[in-house]
Amino acid sequence: MTKRNTRLTLELLETARDMHAGGVLTDGVRDKIMMRHLGGAATPADPAELMGEDIKALREQANLSQAVFASYLKLTVGYVSRLERGTESPKGPTLVLLDVIRHKGFEAIL
Repeated sequence: MTKRNTRLTLELLETARDMHAGGVLTDGVRDKIMMRHLGGAATPADPAELMGEDIKALREQANLSQAVFASYLKLTVGYVSRLERGTESPKGPTLVLLDVIRHKGFEAIL
């Protein structure tokens, strides 16, 4: 089922874009409005890739050992080690969670 773009909806979307451009709406609020009224046509951006040194820096900024970091993220210590060495890249939920930590700080997942 597709949503109809009524005149009111189109005006609302234009207002949301203008408010975002003017700094009144955050990216998240604008995206939520767009997804609701366009039926999912506007999806949030994919998280940027994280390199091993980025992941290690996130862990060290939180002053956590690999074991404690892995425990908080529900990962194995070996997987965290492989991520930090760059022999594996985070994907799916792990990538999203690490992206949240990068943008909001480690406290965002506690």
